[in-house]
Amino acid sequence: MSLRIHLVHPGISFYGFGASGRPGEPSLIHHGLAMVAATARQAGHQVTLTDMRACSGWDEVRDRLREDAPDVVGITMMSCEFDTALEVARIAKEERPETVVVVGGPHPSIAAEELEPHPEVDVIFKGEGEVTFPALLEQIERGERLERVVQGEAPDLDALPFPARDLFPSVEVPDVSLYFPQPFVTIITGRGCRYNCAFCQPAERRIFGRRVRRRSVAHVMRELEQLRQEIGFRSLMIHDDCLTEDPEWVGQFCDAYIAAGFDAPFVCQSRADLICKNRDMIAKMRRAGLDTLMIGFESGSDRVLRFLRKGTTVEQNLEAARICRSLGIRIFANYMVGIPTETQDEVRETVAMIREIRPDFCSPAYYTPHPGSDLFDYCLEHDLSLITDHAGYTRYPTEPKIRGIDYEFIEKMVDESRGARRYHLFDRLSRASRRLHVPEPVRRLAKRLIVR
Repeated sequence: MSLRIHLVHPGISFYGFGASGRPGEPSLIHHGLAMVAATARQAGHQVTLTDMRACSGWDEVRDRLREDAPDVVGITMMSCEFDTALEVARIAKEERPETVVVVGGPHPSIAAEELEPHPEVDVIFKGEGEVTFPALLEQIERGERLERVVQGEAPDLDALPFPARDLFPSVEVPDVSLYFPQPFVTIITGRGCRYNCAFCQPAERRIFGRRVRRRSVAHVMRELEQLRQEIGFRSLMIHDDCLTEDPEWVGQFCDAYIAAGFDAPFVCQSRADLICKNRDMIAKMRRAGLDTLMIGFESGSDRVLRFLRKGTTVEQNLEAARICRSLGIRIFANYMVGIPTETQDEVRETVAMIREIRPDFCSPAYYTPHPGSDLFDYCLEHDLSLITDHAGYTRYPTEPKIRGIDYEFIEKMVDESRGARRYHLFDRLSRASRRLHVPEPVRRLAKRLIVR
């Protein structure tokens, strides 16, 4: 028996309906759903998917669910998507009460108790789903009683099929689309993070476990070869939490990437201390095609970095930037302001650091306490959180997040870190240049003239 499975990505918490494919806005596939879809297909089931970023509104979401009449609806949920995901679940039950609604993803994995009072959710899924979701579908086929909360089993990553990218409605577009030729694709080569940052852990370990698990280089290369044949990708993001934590694996990947004749530029995430300790590895990555490093600089204050348990220093941040510049690698700078205990002088230190680094792309965030992290617990214990609903968990500056922070000052500092009006002028012009197909060398020259 083949079940009809309908997966839903409720990713409209910031960009809203209709964002997928909109000029200048990122649109990446959801790898978790794409992997669950692939394993459900492998088990013989029919799978469709609604990416709400590509929908015109709630009526379209309802129409899709009504027309598909699925046996099972699977919804992924981040903390900021809590209300949206539950609304999808309610609609699914209204349209077909016998549909089994399964909700999984980061928030159910760390706060399953918040979902238990909601009768529109039949199964709450914690952890990884590639092994346990197909097993759940077998139970449904056999008409067995389902557990309310299911703990996912960690899969053998090399035994998994490749993500079902075809279910997503448009090509992938990254935040850094200005620099990367299309088609652009994302892959994930491993799961987990060995570091202990207070704004993230232990939430991630509750999803993936304490150990970092990585696919073999051979398995990754087979996926890239398939993408070359099917899509002809011209740029790539390796979207692991921290690809560079395993220099041996990275070296093997670079050798294989070059040997297979790939020349598509790629971007990945790293840490300042790893860049400083492994300059030869970074240089080898550059020779293989590394174009941009996304680096979590976080703060320009050593005290704040210690408070965050980042494990890096301001000097390492600056040295990592110098290494990238010397190798011709672009810098995508991630950093935070509005951190608990942070003073205005420490915010100014962060701005000064970013201005010295002069990144090619700035990605500032207002610190947001995320459920499951130690810093979230700290904010609750000290009565600092101002978040009143789940929508407030988005990292974007939708509203004040922390008590005692002067957000007018923070906003000015963020503008200053990005070059204020010069950066915003460049941003507007770059969006227009993409629509007019201005050559990339001309766009790069414009940025140097405007921003710097």
